[in-house]
Amino acid sequence: MFSQSELKGKIMEANENNEQIPLPGANVYWLNTTVGASTDIDGMFTIPYKKDYKKLVISYVGFTTDTIDVAEPKMVQHWLKPVSNLDEVVLKGRKKPTATSYLESQNIINVSSEELLKAACCNLSESFETNPSIDVNFADAVSGTRQIKMLGLTSPYILIATENIPSIRGASQAYGLSFIPGTWVESIQITKGAGSVVNGYESIAGQINAELQKPTTDDRLFVNAYAAANGRLELNTHLNTKLDDKWSTGLYLHGNLRDKKFDNNDDSFLDMPLQKQINVMNRWQYTDTENGFVSFLNVRYLNDEKQTGQVDFNPDTDKLTTNAWGSEIDTQRFEISGKMGYVNPEIPWQSLGVQFAFSNHDQQSYFGLNEFNIKHNSVYSNVIYNSIISDSRHKIKTGLSFTYDHYDEYVIGTDFERSERSFGAFVEYNFDNIENLNLTAGIRFDTHNLLGEFITPRLHVRYTPWEKSALRGSFGRGIRSANIFAENQNLFASSRTFNILDSGGNIYGLDPEIAWNYGVSFLQGFNLFGRKADVTLDYYRTDFENQIVVDLENPQEVNFYNLDGSSYANSFQVEFSYNVFEHFNFKSAYKFYDVKTQYNSGKLEKPLTPKHRIFANASYETALKENGSQWKFDTTFNWLGEQRFSSTASSPVQFQLPDYTPTLSTLNAQITKVFSNKFEVYLGGENITNVKQDNPIVSADNPFGSNFDTTFVYGPIFGSMYYAGLRFKIK
Repeated sequence: MFSQSELKGKIMEANENNEQIPLPGANVYWLNTTVGASTDIDGMFTIPYKKDYKKLVISYVGFTTDTIDVAEPKMVQHWLKPVSNLDEVVLKGRKKPTATSYLESQNIINVSSEELLKAACCNLSESFETNPSIDVNFADAVSGTRQIKMLGLTSPYILIATENIPSIRGASQAYGLSFIPGTWVESIQITKGAGSVVNGYESIAGQINAELQKPTTDDRLFVNAYAAANGRLELNTHLNTKLDDKWSTGLYLHGNLRDKKFDNNDDSFLDMPLQKQINVMNRWQYTDTENGFVSFLNVRYLNDEKQTGQVDFNPDTDKLTTNAWGSEIDTQRFEISGKMGYVNPEIPWQSLGVQFAFSNHDQQSYFGLNEFNIKHNSVYSNVIYNSIISDSRHKIKTGLSFTYDHYDEYVIGTDFERSERSFGAFVEYNFDNIENLNLTAGIRFDTHNLLGEFITPRLHVRYTPWEKSALRGSFGRGIRSANIFAENQNLFASSRTFNILDSGGNIYGLDPEIAWNYGVSFLQGFNLFGRKADVTLDYYRTDFENQIVVDLENPQEVNFYNLDGSSYANSFQVEFSYNVFEHFNFKSAYKFYDVKTQYNSGKLEKPLTPKHRIFANASYETALKENGSQWKFDTTFNWLGEQRFSSTASSPVQFQLPDYTPTLSTLNAQITKVFSNKFEVYLGGENITNVKQDNPIVSADNPFGSNFDTTFVYGPIFGSMYYAGLRFKIK
């Protein structure tokens, strides 16, 4: 059946400690042929194989070129030795901390751990400050929660996964990004547009996948301590142990505390919530390369407590009373997840992967007099089989999936309970001739007890018209059940009444959200004054067949109803990246959003979504000395255009807001001093120019009145925030 197969392998740097240090970008090719490949960020490569191919050449700048004999397509592991006699000519290469592949069919932005260290990055929601593709905003004026957007749409329309297992969804949608500590993250992959059918049917605007640190490659000991001027203290500790030649384990501990009260704008409300979080994960890794097995098992427990509201609020005496307005959000979460992969040692193009996850999420909370409790039990499983058709240019993935979600909600005196079950099957075909064309086409069929039966198609194409270029196109469909209360918890911190305009649907009386996403992207690399540069242009459009409209146009109400008309999001972005001179990099971006929805009162712009955004980031680091010491500098500038406020025309005059917000800009910066490969300290500031929104809370002096609202937030509340920290590690 197979006239051609493929050879997989890993290229690493030979070193005295026998550490597995991957060599990304190493060249691998068959002797006396033009058949070759390059290693990825993990040093892995895949190259076509025929019985006629006997000798494999491996080369990398600064290392001795090796030629090895290959008798059969078994997994190859090879260590290259550094060249020791390059005294007169030294060639250096450096991996970009954020990069987009020229070869992938999907528009995927890879963010390395090096990029994540450029900001305070205390949790996943704060990991996108230096990335122009993700917008980070505060959700309201009291909870301190950061909300992310992509392509003009909020996070519920983004499939957010941990190691390709959907994780931030359902009850965890509002606060889940703050439940993943930044130091636990090894890398992030941001996919614009419809993602792969392998990961499910819910993705609409894109996918974000966070790869966690691996016990076999993470430091044996890692400690990160952090303190901020807003009263936040944080400690992260990683402990990793290799038990034998196959088993490794890691214990990851995270704790943060904010117990100081701040009210810098004198509105009687805390600018940032009081908070305590304990987060513990035990991670196990099993690797048996000889027999083709790799597996991971994670067990995690989280306890997160937030208190916010008026400065004088005391939960012991004032909870759910009108003595003082206050809120508590207490969450306990338990997770167990795992992955197992098998690659046939005799037939390396065949592999089988199994993913599973279980989570129990229990949130007890109240916002003034509004009580909201939610319990969510979730089960996820996925089985994936990989192979080729005819030869390695034609790859195929197929598999089965099962999900189960049980929700039990108490919302301002009303109980809501439901169970969702879905079974799905998918197939994804990939054609890749490496030189100029890569196509991925997938389709999945799912049957859901509440959504019925539906088909989800996805298509991604990459074409290379000329050198250092990539032209991409994509389209796909997504469907999801909206958790209207869990996803809009910020609205509880207001005096609005909640109304559901029931249309006979199966979830809160509403229908599922369905949307199509279309996009084109062009990436061009070039040399500018002898230095590397690239420019990227993106255009994406999302069209909703149905959307759960969250209507805030009446300032005394929030109305949920099915879309009757059109709703769309247009996103255009141009990004420029340039290595100005050695060790100094600059990137900038401009984004334009056109996001409109048909409300009962007419077609309107999406509230608090700027049409125009400008982003710029500059980073510089000194040359690395022999003892491992160096300086690193980074600064990020963001400018946001005006944003539409939802209507306040029917409010009393003193509570009416203008139609649009003013423009604003923020500046963040960080300096890191690396003393050695074991120890470094960092100092930084966010919003250095001390931009603050005036009067972010409407009717703050009467929080139990009919006009109280904390959701009209478009900019910083706290003002400037400075922080310092240290990192210590033992390899």
